[in-house]
Parts: sequence; structure tokens; C-alpha cells
Amino acid sequence: QVQLVESGGGLVQAGASLRLSCATSGRTFSSYTMGWFRQAPGKEREFVAALRGSDRITFYADSVKGRFTISRDNAENLVYLQMNIPKSEDTAVYYCAAGYRPRDRDYQWSNLRNYDYWGQGTQVTVSS
Repeated sequence: QVQLVESGGGLVQAGASLRLSCATSGRTFSSYTMGWFRQAPGKEREFVAALRGSDRITFYADSVKGRFTISRDNAENLVYLQMNIPKSEDTAVYYCAAGYRPRDRDYQWSNLRNYDYWGQGTQVTVSS
């Protein structure tokens, strides 16, 4: 059974740091593109960051570029989202996602439709 389980969310003060983790199980995800998305109340789910499976190139939403970092530890089947200098507008439920396409460079990994597996999400609340 394929599972993605997020952890590390909680309440954090603006300007502090937080690291989210995503534990994967049920299959080998080393070739998968891993992504982080978020959804704030009343808003659509939006792209945050992705790490492409074939070449480990990273992509970020403009709103988090320079503050957030996505990384992975294949040996431990973990994916991380390091959140530095969080802002109140970063408050949302954060979701980990995994997707595989043989020619992954041909796909827009900011599009949630390209992901095959999703976690249940972890709440991040940034207090100002």
C-alpha cells in the first residue's frame, strides 16, 4: 500500500524556521518527482515546490522562492520542505505528492494533475 505521511507542521512565529517531512512507503519513489502543495481556507490547492525525479532539478513558486527549500533523502525514503522566514500568508495545510512520468522533463510539475499519490496534509500556522 502506497503511503505518503506528512509531519512537522504546527504553530510557528513569523521569521522562525520549520521543517516539514514526508515519509514514503509502499514502493520505491527514487524516480518519482516529489512535490509540496498547500491549501489555505477558502482557496484552491497551490503549488509550493517540486524536485524532479530524473535530474533532481528543483522548482519553486515565486511566493516562496529564496525562503523554502525542497530536498529528499532516498536512503530514508523522506522528502523535506525547509521553511525559512515564514510569513502569515504561508498559513495553510501542506501536502506532499509524488508523480511519475517516463519523460518527466516534458511536464509542468507545478500542475497538481501530474501527481499520482498524495498525503493527508499537515497544518502550518504562522503567527505574526
